[in-house]
Amino acid sequence: MKTFATEPRPEGLRARPCPLCGHESPRPLWNLEAFSFAICPRCGLVQQNPQPLSEFVLARYDDAYLRYEEEKQFAYAALEMLTLRDLGYPDFGAGLASRARSEGRAPSVLDVGCATGALLASLRDDGWDCRGVEVCIPAAAYGRERFGLDIRPTILEEAGFAPRSFDLIHASHLIEHLNEPGSFLAYTRSLLAPGGRILITTPNIDGFQARILGPRWRSAIHDHLFLFSRRSLARLLSDSGFRIRSQVTWGGWAAGLKPAFLKPLLDPLARKTGQGDVLAFLCEALRQ
Repeated sequence: MKTFATEPRPEGLRARPCPLCGHESPRPLWNLEAFSFAICPRCGLVQQNPQPLSEFVLARYDDAYLRYEEEKQFAYAALEMLTLRDLGYPDFGAGLASRARSEGRAPSVLDVGCATGALLASLRDDGWDCRGVEVCIPAAAYGRERFGLDIRPTILEEAGFAPRSFDLIHASHLIEHLNEPGSFLAYTRSLLAPGGRILITTPNIDGFQARILGPRWRSAIHDHLFLFSRRSLARLLSDSGFRIRSQVTWGGWAAGLKPAFLKPLLDPLARKTGQGDVLAFLCEALRQ
């Protein structure tokens, strides 16, 4: 499915050091004319540099984003459920639910960047107490009205959740859009109950598609401020106080890409070797 992408426009920009290791001289990687990606020569993290300021990033998610998500919401929710299952759901979910119910409450889940809330509606049917955060105000309103969900139209840090409120935090195709991914992970850790889990899904710059296509890769877009590998994301998670419990990658060759004969060859190989187009980590928050 086609990735949502906004057209480049005049925005405030700033150069920035690598947020993973602090190196101040990233090396140019891909120049896409209106924006460019650079790679850190010390740790390998790829980011847009210069990078748009956060207020300009937030302004990108408007009615056009809602239309895109509304059209694809159930297909995306089904893919997200497949990711959950690949990482051990419902088994790990049952463990979290059992612990929550021993404390006299329902298991709680927060979906950050939940779009219309279609995944949350499905998890609610499984007995979860569901909350969402979505910076696209029309999408948050849609989810509240369509599914009756508590979706807060703001950034996570301003949503007003109490510390240790959630057993599970889900963030699918979100972290690559954030100016400060490390700060985001540190904050999510504070929101997790003891033994809580976070699920992070993001494009994989070490996948076959990225390696073969380079700047023509479908995830090398204006809206992706970071492009993670398994190594760089694992380091960021570890630095933020998480331990990886399981991981998976998938997608060797996108449908519609030529030559088409590569898809049946690369799809199973990508999953087996960890070089899929998308990667997902299930992590546990370490004790604070």
